[in-house]
Amino acid sequence: MNAVPDRAPTFGRTVPLPGGLVGPGGLGGAGAVAVAPGSPSALRREARRLAAVCVLLALSAALLVPLTLPLGWDETVYASRFSPYGPPTPFSAPRTRGVPLLLFPVASWSDSAVLLRIWLLALSSVALYLGFRPWLRVVPRPSAVWVAAALYGSLWTALFYAGAAMPNHYTAMGALAAAGCFAGRGPGRGARYAGLAAGLAVATLMRPNEGAAVALPLLLAAAAVPAWRGRGRVLAVAAGAAAGALPWVVEAWLRFGGVAQRLAEASEVQGGMRPVLSVAHHFTSLDGPLLCRPCTGDGVWWAAAAWWPLLALLAALGLLAARRSRTPWGMAGTGDAAPLWLAAVTAGSLVAQYFFLLPYAAPRFLLPGYALLAVPAALGLLRLVDRARRSVPAAAVLAVALAGHLAVQATLAHTHAGVQEQAREDWRRIAAVLHAHGVRAPCAVTGNDSAIPVAHAAGCVRTDPRAPERSDAVVMRRADPPSWARDWPRHPVPDTYKRGWTVSVRP
Repeated sequence: MNAVPDRAPTFGRTVPLPGGLVGPGGLGGAGAVAVAPGSPSALRREARRLAAVCVLLALSAALLVPLTLPLGWDETVYASRFSPYGPPTPFSAPRTRGVPLLLFPVASWSDSAVLLRIWLLALSSVALYLGFRPWLRVVPRPSAVWVAAALYGSLWTALFYAGAAMPNHYTAMGALAAAGCFAGRGPGRGARYAGLAAGLAVATLMRPNEGAAVALPLLLAAAAVPAWRGRGRVLAVAAGAAAGALPWVVEAWLRFGGVAQRLAEASEVQGGMRPVLSVAHHFTSLDGPLLCRPCTGDGVWWAAAAWWPLLALLAALGLLAARRSRTPWGMAGTGDAAPLWLAAVTAGSLVAQYFFLLPYAAPRFLLPGYALLAVPAALGLLRLVDRARRSVPAAAVLAVALAGHLAVQATLAHTHAGVQEQAREDWRRIAAVLHAHGVRAPCAVTGNDSAIPVAHAAGCVRTDPRAPERSDAVVMRRADPPSWARDWPRHPVPDTYKRGWTVSVRP
């Protein structure tokens, strides 16, 4: 393979591409002619392709995950801030007001889960575009950006949560946009700083801990990398983090008595954040479940487990490829690897808190890390495509590997959608048994499993099991009711997806 020229092509000129390199318009052979990668026309073309990928992924998510899927536990908590989804459920210390803000345009006036999911699918598609768009002017091969969006968006977790009322995808896109705007150079500095602040504000509004995990490496980069030094970047990071954290801080003082108290209560809800090693838990949850708490005895499908080594390999190849390339905005002595190293370090900062501080796992927690690593991984994938073009067997192996990966991710997304569809219907079945035995609003329910969504489905409030005088019924799964309800009439719940549900009603 020919070496990449020491100098990047001048904007707007047509230049011969080295043999096997992928030009901005697609694959190019030896002597192919393409518009320079940084030219406005090339960037517009890649932006259109990125938009097409975003739409395609949204349609794929709608096909794999039914729009009729009932709201999940966390989604119910967020949606019940609005009267059509009442009664309101407890809003615990770890939760933020970011997701309710996303739901407001629909949930404030309609209780249709289908309409809400259509809105969220459209919103997540726009977020996907805005998250990856800044990287078109950062990476040495702009075509890698839509490839990166496809890599990230085709993961089963991204597909499953595309239409979900959950914060993780929006945190991922905010973090990705912030890193891309931070690393950008050239004209349009004011717009980049505004994008940096906005992206970090979104990430922090959705999950303040992750906003801090993004801000820290950006500030360190502003201090350590000469090309990124200056007040503009630092002020944009500070402004974005402050704007995103402000609602959380205000609520901390109004509801919890202060920031320290809210952090302590949030840690307690999470099972006590402390130094732990949860890497194995996250590895076993690569194929699910949606919440691995606890993860003891859980295994992982080998085909799903291949994602981590595949991502690591592609990202390493991408970093190597970027170091050997140069664009008009590249940094002396680094090629174009510095922005990709920033993405990789920021990804590490985001996932570290879940690997080493949280005693359980959920696949969605790693979405921001995957989004950032997708950028160097896409460059690595294009490097493999370059080499595979010269060998039919290599091209066949690469095509089979990619097709297999996509098939595995689509299968997992569809499988989990089916599981959740049946499991969430259990809440309605339990509510029907409660209603049949006279437990109706206003009422109070407690239990040992899914008490919050069960109570919400029945039109009740969830009570603390330590306050027996307030409970009208106890819902248990595979366990006896507490001692104070042992004498209450007990009724089994028939035809449930998860077996072992019983309802004990106060006589």
